[in-house]
Amino acid sequence: MKHFFLPFEKTKGFSYSADSIERLSEYEKYQLSFHPERPKYLDYLAVFDNVEECLANDLHGSCLIQTHRAELLRNGKVWPVMLIGQQSGLTSDFGELTRIMQDQSEVRKWNHGMPTPAAYAKAVDAIAIAEREGRTVITVIDTAGADPTEESEAGGIAWKIGRCMQALAEATVPTISVIINRGCSGGAIALTGCDAVLAMEYSTYLVISPEACSSILFRTRDKANLAAEISQITSKKGLKNGIVDELIPEPAGPAHRFPSEARESFRETVGRWIEAFGKAPAESLQHRRIERWQKIGQWETTTEEEIVRYEKQVSNFIPKPERNLFIARHKRCRNGEKQQIVDPVLYSKLLANNFVCCICGFRYTRLTAHDYIGLLLDENSFAEHPETRYIVDRDILDFPEYADKLREAREKNGMTTALITGNGTVDGREVVLCATSFGFLGGSFCMSTGEKIWRASKIAIENRRPLIIQAAGGGARMHEGCSSMVSIPKIHLALSLVEQAGLPVITIVTDPTLGGVAIGFGSRGIRIFEHNAGNIGFSGKRVIEQYTGKKTSKEFQTTGWLQSKGFVDMVAHPLELKDRIAGIIDNHALHQES
Repeated sequence: MKHFFLPFEKTKGFSYSADSIERLSEYEKYQLSFHPERPKYLDYLAVFDNVEECLANDLHGSCLIQTHRAELLRNGKVWPVMLIGQQSGLTSDFGELTRIMQDQSEVRKWNHGMPTPAAYAKAVDAIAIAEREGRTVITVIDTAGADPTEESEAGGIAWKIGRCMQALAEATVPTISVIINRGCSGGAIALTGCDAVLAMEYSTYLVISPEACSSILFRTRDKANLAAEISQITSKKGLKNGIVDELIPEPAGPAHRFPSEARESFRETVGRWIEAFGKAPAESLQHRRIERWQKIGQWETTTEEEIVRYEKQVSNFIPKPERNLFIARHKRCRNGEKQQIVDPVLYSKLLANNFVCCICGFRYTRLTAHDYIGLLLDENSFAEHPETRYIVDRDILDFPEYADKLREAREKNGMTTALITGNGTVDGREVVLCATSFGFLGGSFCMSTGEKIWRASKIAIENRRPLIIQAAGGGARMHEGCSSMVSIPKIHLALSLVEQAGLPVITIVTDPTLGGVAIGFGSRGIRIFEHNAGNIGFSGKRVIEQYTGKKTSKEFQTTGWLQSKGFVDMVAHPLELKDRIAGIIDNHALHQES
């Protein structure tokens, strides 16, 4: 077989014309974006001159991101670049691909197109080389997502993805991202936090696959087309929503049928952006970067009258019983022999264990933002920022039931959004605090979170105050589509600006801190991991177990497990957090003075 044909390519009347493609369903457009014969990163190397591979290694999954020094000749001038490309498979030649897929060692090597920690570590190293050599960074995006396995979690994939975004936010050279095929989830956002994001005309940019979205939303994978339509995943919709800066035309038709025309269009558009950035004054780079990212995201504003209607203090902290020393054990407690345990729990022991059952690992409660404000700050010192108080989530996609879920979450949690920001004091030390409630739609990362942290960071810089962020939550919020995910690089830039101002960023990692929250602010600053916290990393246990078909290890993704892997420097019980933060602030001040 020389070519692969998707079902719609075989239908009568389909011609690869723009009109023909426009008539496809949204899910068919998604399929088109990762057609196995669409040109891959290595195919686009033909656009550049003096291409030289660098940082090659044999670590598992490293080949999923490849790096090359190169040059682009444009208008008689040579522009040096560093290419960082996601290569989702060895080849776009379907005949060759068919042969390779029969070789299990090659299949394992290419890891279903999912980059591993080694791949993202290579990208960070390549950005550093680009800075030393004065090369414009070009990231080329083509991925179904980052590797969802326990091995990758043990390799710190969440923190390495976060480090990629931080490196791009702080890069001293221009950065350009090009989505050539499918750019999905955290695997893509790791490398799209750039000064410009371009996308091939028939590519897609999405926070979650249509199948997974359908499974969550409709409890079946059979409505993937509806999920694709709701989520607005095409690059054309990304341009409309302000998360793609320019489409690269596929003028003759889709790139898998007209690859040479696609490459030439790539050369022209990318070259124009390289030239424009290269001609701009180097000292204006950060200003332009700040100007771009502060425009990312959409939100609504509400009124004081509306807020006071639902605003209240909500606490999940389990208080000490007044009449005895015990509390009722949860009904599903089982020991290692699967025997049910019914004895009540000694409160002091449960509190010391951070509300986690020492027999079965069940978490009795997850604290709210209001709980953490009470634990971290001096009594009655918290004052919510007026700059963020009136921001509320915007339903930009008219996502099914999202507006109703937001109203319910506000009523239940007594907050406008999942994250609240304000000023306060820690034993008299003035700070800026951002606190999250997992109960508000799982604390999922969204556009309002990105904007609130952006503004809180600005307040911290202007008032010379340390920034404290309590991290909790899962992935980027699918109800806002890819726009929620694109707010993650925005906060990386904001936090880098705080650190560059000589102020500490202190992050408290609590249970759970996964996905978009983990690779966002959960990966930044001086991190304090909460004692006995669990569900900390990139992919959740259920996702990993479904993907691999096997159970994760017993202590997987707990603070203790992460500590054994070398990713935890500091651990504190919730009742110890305030003292620990005060010490960090004092040590930082002493270091700054010296």
